Amino acid sequence: MYQPDFFQENDRDRLAALAREIQFGCIVTGEGDSLYATHAPCLIRQDGDDLFVEFHVAKGNRHWQIDPDAPTVAIFQGDQSYIHPGWYPTKAETGKVVPTWTYVTVHMHGRLEPITDAGELERHLVDLTAHNEESQPEPWAVSDAPRPYTERMMAAIVGMRLRVERAEGALKLNQHKNEPDRTGVIAGLRESGPLAARVADRMDRAGRGPGDLA
Repeated sequence: MYQPDFFQENDRDRLAALAREIQFGCIVTGEGDSLYATHAPCLIRQDGDDLFVEFHVAKGNRHWQIDPDAPTVAIFQGDQSYIHPGWYPTKAETGKVVPTWTYVTVHMHGRLEPITDAGELERHLVDLTAHNEESQPEPWAVSDAPRPYTERMMAAIVGMRLRVERAEGALKLNQHKNEPDRTGVIAGLRESGPLAARVADRMDRAGRGPGDLA
């Protein structure tokens, strides 16, 4: 990943927190001269110094059959937005501004391994469901469905685990701009819809120090 000095993030704990927040990843594995990609919701697990990305695929998705020694990267694309040059006070002062794009992205590199144990696969599904249902007034649980039904559903999928060997991120949030320009962009983003407002919130936190980026 290209990581300019202003925007690079290499702290594994922070990157894990960002990937956990984004959750939906694109998992790309090299296969000969080709690349194979799967889009899936992911669980980020940490066990001491070890970091894992868990997901599952339909048995019809041949991703789980690719050589496990093939290099894989899980890409988590977070908040992003176009930046209008008119939001910079510098435009009125010197005109020396151009449009740009702000974004948050995390890459996790490693090797894939299947989750072959049925109990582990069920634990993965229970945890993934609980993570996404926790904000519901009446959370749904895997155990709410009839057991024979869930067993048939689980028989149709394969769990996958990426053992992370290297994690890297880029948080391009105008850290290199002066404070008036940053303030102008944040104000412009806040009036540009809910998705842009999320970028504004993260940009505001980034201005308070590296520990607040995630």
